Amino acid sequence: MANDDPRHEEAIAQVRDFNRFYTRFLGALNEGLLKSPYSLSESRILYELGTRDRVTASQLSAELGMDPAYLSRLLKKLREAGLVLAAASAEDGRATELSLAPAGRKAFESLDSASHDEISEILAPLGPDGAGTLVGAMQRIRAALDPSATDNPPYVIRPHRIGDIGIIISRQGALYAQEYGWDGTFEGFVAEIAGAFAKSHDPKRERCWVAERHAEVVGSVFLVDAGGGTAKLRMLWVEPSTRGLGIGGRLVEECIRFARQTGYQRMTLWTNDILVSARRIYEKAGFRLVAEERHHSFGKDLVGQNWEMEL
Repeated sequence: MANDDPRHEEAIAQVRDFNRFYTRFLGALNEGLLKSPYSLSESRILYELGTRDRVTASQLSAELGMDPAYLSRLLKKLREAGLVLAAASAEDGRATELSLAPAGRKAFESLDSASHDEISEILAPLGPDGAGTLVGAMQRIRAALDPSATDNPPYVIRPHRIGDIGIIISRQGALYAQEYGWDGTFEGFVAEIAGAFAKSHDPKRERCWVAERHAEVVGSVFLVDAGGGTAKLRMLWVEPSTRGLGIGGRLVEECIRFARQTGYQRMTLWTNDILVSARRIYEKAGFRLVAEERHHSFGKDLVGQNWEMEL
C-alpha cells in the first residue's frame, strides 16, 4: 500500500536496519545456533517439543508460523537423526503426535542451557536497571506488533527512586498541555512541588509512589504532610495508554493505606472539576467534595475543588 509520508519510508529503513543488527547479534545466520549442529529452525522445533509432552505437526506449524512442507522436511531430518519420535494420536488416528527421543531430550537440554547462559552474559554488563530497560523495550515492541499477546499486561506500584521525579515533571507538563491546553506555568507548578518533595520530604510521613509497566513510568502520586494530622494527596497522574487498568485507583489506595498506618486523622486533596476521571477515583475511594472556587491558572479559567476524607 502506497504511503507518501517520508516518515513511513524512514521507519521502514530503521526496522530493516534493526532486523539486520539483531540477526547478526544473535548469530541467527550461523549454520549452527549456539555453536550446536542445529539450525535456528531445528533448534526452535526441539525447544517446542522439549517444553511440552506431545504436539501434532499441524499444531506446531500453526504455532511457529512455519510452512507445513518445510516443517515436514525438518521433522523428517530430526527423526532420522534419532531426535524426534512420531506416533499415531490416541484421540485421533489421523493425526501424528511428536515428542522427543532420549537423544532429542539431551539435545534440547544442551540448547536450553546454552541459550540461558548466552542471555545471562548479554544482560550482566547492563546491570539490573539496564536489563529492566531492555526487557521493557522488548515488551513494548511485542505489545505494538501483537496486542492480543499482551492484553492487560501487569504493572507494579513501587516507591519512587532517583530519576523518577524528572520523568513525572516532564510527562505531566506535556500531558496536561496536550489534553487540556494548559500552558507552561503548570509544568512549573509541578516542578516546584515535586522538586521540594525530592529535596526535603520526610520518608517516615511522606511518600511518592510510581506505577511502572514494561519498565516505563506510567503514573505517580504524592502524599505529603499538611500539618495538624492531615495528609495531602498531590498530583495523581496516569499515562493515557494505561488508563483502564486500575492504576489510578491503586495509587490512591497506596496513599490511603500509608496515611492510616502513619497515624494521620484525615486526608485532603485539591483538583479541578475538568479532571473527571480523577474525581471519580477520589469519590470511589471515599473522598467527599467540600468546597469549590473559580480561578484562572495555567492559562485557563478553571474551577478548583477541595476534597476531604476522614481516616
